[in-house]
Formats: sequence, structure tokens, C-alpha cells
Amino acid sequence: MNLIEETRDRLGPVGVWLPLGMAHPTPDEELAAIRQLEELGYRTVWAGEGPGSRELFAHGGITLASTGRVVIGTGIANIWSRPGRTAHSGARTLAHAFPGRFVLGIGIGHAFQAAKSGVDYRPLEQTRAYLTEMDEAAAEFPAPVPFPRILAAVGPKMLELARDRTDGAHPFAQPFEHTPYSREILGPDKLLIPTHSVLLGDREQARANVAKNIEVMKRYDVPHYFNGWKRLGYTDEDIDGVSDRLVDGLTAWGDEERIAGRVKELVDAGADTVLVTPDGDDLATILDQLKRLAPALAEVTR
Repeated sequence: MNLIEETRDRLGPVGVWLPLGMAHPTPDEELAAIRQLEELGYRTVWAGEGPGSRELFAHGGITLASTGRVVIGTGIANIWSRPGRTAHSGARTLAHAFPGRFVLGIGIGHAFQAAKSGVDYRPLEQTRAYLTEMDEAAAEFPAPVPFPRILAAVGPKMLELARDRTDGAHPFAQPFEHTPYSREILGPDKLLIPTHSVLLGDREQARANVAKNIEVMKRYDVPHYFNGWKRLGYTDEDIDGVSDRLVDGLTAWGDEERIAGRVKELVDAGADTVLVTPDGDDLATILDQLKRLAPALAEVTR
């Protein structure tokens, strides 16, 4: 098998994206939770890098050293946090120390993060340059153990860049329809690893969570999420009114079987691994949902 096929096999159809920046666990609490997820059968756990969150390469090293099987992914390592050469070196180090257990997800982040670095936000141009810097570092210092590199991508041009310059795409906060849309652009030979919100509860609870997330997106002025939704046919009315259609597109809600069925639909629509992310403001709530969902989600892997 090639690297992409091996990665598909290691990750399996279902993983977890942990919203650690919102849950704010202590390191001990976080490691205990990831060990529990490993024992529950989740084969991959990812986390993001946002304001005030963990530094993801240090986080990955600690987590990999404290677990035995789970594959750790960066979803995403923000390009404003380190140069491309440093990102290659960090990924190279982790992949060498923990063969087959590390996936590098990188991404451009948001305009406010670029502003903090003192530059204008030119996502496509800056991402291309970053990948080139990584490629130059890889040519000079090849990785002893290959690792997959995937790109945060929502719009068509970024998805094309993911297809042409990386091993695949990692879409974030996109509705169900984005998965077949992404697969069509990526083609069959690249990884597609979307996140998807899940909630053991009803539509009204899901609506409240979607509304809260929209408020945060507006506060941080990240319009590319909304632009991605509109590209798939959602309207300003859907967004401002938090319509049933938008709620159902963004969140797999209901009981365990209903949620597992929705995740299976995403896999059938082209996702290689669906990273489920439970709605919740604390790690205990998030972990409880993942425990309850584990038996039903295990059926997706069969």
C-alpha cells in the first residue's frame, strides 16, 4: 500500500476532533480522556490550534508518548504559528518517533491571525508559499518515516491546492453536502477527513449550538465558513434564522443509531474518516457523548 492507503487503513472511518480550546481541560484530564477514547475503539484523535490553545507539536509529542495505538492529527497546525521549515521538522520528528501514528494537518487560519503577524491575509498565495517552504525543507532533510500532510480546505481553489500539493483535505465546520462536493474536486486518490458536529439530543438543542457557533464566527469575522455554506445552496436567511436545513446539515443529532447512520452517510458520500466533534462546553460532557456513541459508531467501521 502507498502512504494514503496506509493512512486510510490506520485511521478508519470514524475518529474524534476534540474542541480543547473550548473545554479547557488540564493536561492530565486531557490525556486521561484520550486514553479512554483509545480504549473505546476510536483510532484517531485530532485537535486544533487557536487563540490560547495547545501548541500542537508539543501536544502531539506528549499525547503520542502517553498512548499506545491512537493516531494523532493536527487539525490544524496554523501556518501563522511557525515557519514551514519548522512545521516539516516537527512533523518529521514525531513521525520518526511514532511511525504511522501522526498526521500533519496544516492551514491558513483566519485574517485576524494574519493581522497579528503583521501581514495582509492572502490565503491561497500564502498557503502555496508555505507548502513550497515545506517542500524545500523536505528535499534537504527527507523524513526517515513518511507522514501524510493534508490541508485545511473549504473553497474550490483551496481544495484544488490540497489535491495538487498535499495528501488530501481537512474541511472544518461544513455541512453534509460539502463532503461529496470535496470528493469530486479531490478525486478518488486523496484523503478527505472532514469534521462533523454530533449531539445526543434533539434539533432544538442542536439549533442552539449552531446559533452559538455562528455568533462566534461573526465575532471573529471568518466569512469563509458562511461563503462555503452559501456555495452549497444555503442562504442568508438560513444562516441568520438558523433554519432546520442548516441545523440538519451541520449537526448529526438524535439518538446513537441516528447519529451513526448520518456518519455512515458521510462515509458513503466520500469521506475517508469523519472526525466527530460533540457539542459541549466541558470535557466531561464531550467524553460522555463519545462513550455513549462508541458502540453505534463502531458499526460504521464494519
